[in-house]
Amino acid sequence: MKTRFLLAAIVWSVLGRASLEAQPALISPTDNLVTDGIPAIPAELADSVRRYTESRSASFVDWHPQRREMLISTRFGNTAQIHEVRTPGGSRRQLTFFAEPVGAASWEPQTGRYFVFSRDTGGNEFAQLYRWDADTGEVTLLTDGGRSQNGGLVWNRAKTHFLYATTRRNGADRDLWLMDPMKPEESRAIVQLQGGGWSGLDWSPDDKTIVARQYLSVNKSVLWLVDVATGSLRALTNPEEEVSWGSAEYLPDGRSLFVTADRDNEFKRLGLMELSTGAVKWLTTDILWDVEAFDLSPDGRQLLLETNEAGVSTLRFMDTTTLAIRPVEGIPVGVIGGMSWRPDSSEAAFSVSSARSTSDVYTLETATGRVERWTESELGGLIAEQLPEAELIRWKSFDGREISGFLYRAAKKFSGKRPVIINIHGGPEGQSRPGFQGRNNYFMNETGVAMIFPNVRGSVGYGKTWVALDNGFRREDSVKDIGALLDWIAEQPDLDADRVMVTGGSYGGYMTLACAMRYNERLRCSLDVVGISHFGTFLKNTESYRRDLRRVEYGDERDPQMASFFEEIAPLNNAGKITKPLFVVQGGNDPRVPLSEAEQIVKRVKQNGSPVWYLMAKDEGHGFRRKSNADFQFYATVMFVEQYLLGK
Repeated sequence: MKTRFLLAAIVWSVLGRASLEAQPALISPTDNLVTDGIPAIPAELADSVRRYTESRSASFVDWHPQRREMLISTRFGNTAQIHEVRTPGGSRRQLTFFAEPVGAASWEPQTGRYFVFSRDTGGNEFAQLYRWDADTGEVTLLTDGGRSQNGGLVWNRAKTHFLYATTRRNGADRDLWLMDPMKPEESRAIVQLQGGGWSGLDWSPDDKTIVARQYLSVNKSVLWLVDVATGSLRALTNPEEEVSWGSAEYLPDGRSLFVTADRDNEFKRLGLMELSTGAVKWLTTDILWDVEAFDLSPDGRQLLLETNEAGVSTLRFMDTTTLAIRPVEGIPVGVIGGMSWRPDSSEAAFSVSSARSTSDVYTLETATGRVERWTESELGGLIAEQLPEAELIRWKSFDGREISGFLYRAAKKFSGKRPVIINIHGGPEGQSRPGFQGRNNYFMNETGVAMIFPNVRGSVGYGKTWVALDNGFRREDSVKDIGALLDWIAEQPDLDADRVMVTGGSYGGYMTLACAMRYNERLRCSLDVVGISHFGTFLKNTESYRRDLRRVEYGDERDPQMASFFEEIAPLNNAGKITKPLFVVQGGNDPRVPLSEAEQIVKRVKQNGSPVWYLMAKDEGHGFRRKSNADFQFYATVMFVEQYLLGK
């Protein structure tokens, strides 16, 4: 009898083990992730997409004040951190080690005894300032550590203090403060301000005055002069003017400023402003694109400016004595960011990304014109030459206006009409540009999906008239631009209008939901990432420092007529029309588009009986920044696309 029971136990042990071994390994969501409706993800999926998830990028952060060395931001673990690079092509030495991402830092500008960096918690965007000491590696909190935003450092000319903007007083208004990072307890407010759109731009050569910008909307901002001793304000530009003023930098004589603005022009031009009169001499009128950024060398003799030309960056050099401008040769074609001169004024650094290259850091020696690459970030096993490049496309919308966007075609190995993913940018004052597509390359290369990134009305980069075409009661006109894109897709011999998915993040998430309800029968499925489901509830619950700025763009929910319009167009109120599969992704700490926007649309669309997937990360904000979370989101997205767009 004992022998029979022993044999039975052995048999059951073997069968049970075999049964367990037959089960495929699965990727389980970690405790910080909340999932609903998402099926089990097989571990083999992660293996099959791995090379599309392992690329890195590098962004320029700051020059060392005394040595030809720089700080960059890149990721070697789960989050981006500050690294040091001492020579072009040299190794990257990590300096900060946090669970939270660190992307901005500034060296103490005399000897580099320390740098100041900012970091938030869980994506909540309440960034605090810290000091990292070079001798000890110790980190010291410099700001209040509470629910305040702190940033926008600008060192004074004496290199002893920096100006920064903070919401610490009441959480809604952004004041300008002064700090000695070695004595943070002595920090003081220079001026208390009203509104969340204030920032300091530059110090006068004598450190007595600051030029500041009051951002009111994408179409309107005002430049002010701030007396550092008294905090008194003087308007440098007309507060009543509907003009968007960009950056401003003092010339060494302290009597004039280089500025950018769209005054009397569709695009932002570079100009030279005389402080005594406010008169501006415009210098780039012949360039019919926005001057997106510029940087004046420390000695004031040279200036670099970057223009945004249909989404592609062009770098130009100016001799400030002659005001002659010429293009810079040898820069990779792509999107440029983070321009900054080395303290000795002989060299400038910047970052460049393109469809076939993730962001990397380059330098320009102005005396010789030599362009040098400092970092070469890994593509994670991808072959650059095999990545699809962007193709500029155009189509006519309902009112005859021409809309443009970028098309990435499926790999050539796929034949027949290809499914399409329409990916709509956020903002709405954003712009889709032909940068590195990262994980999206998987869809083009491995599933045969084409991707279109439209720049609907309201996008920046195409003039100030264009960017205002979706404001207020014209909100749905941008949604109609996507309807016209669906018509265009139907006319293309190599694209399949019967297999289209729409996706987008933030305002692009609203556009996704709006398209899902308006064009339900023309779409296979939709993916909403941190999107707005009702402008009325969004404006009620977004952080107070953002509320008035967003009202200018979307409309004021306190106006009964606008409130009624919000009720009419809200995806939440029209959720009964969304019967195709929907995937909603949200960060639990999002200060911009609150968690409630996702929860309410998920709850409502579920009532239709159609498939609804939901993914929420408790330790993220307005988008996923941790690699582990972004990977899980990608795995789930691949499954969603394969099941509902491709029908696998």
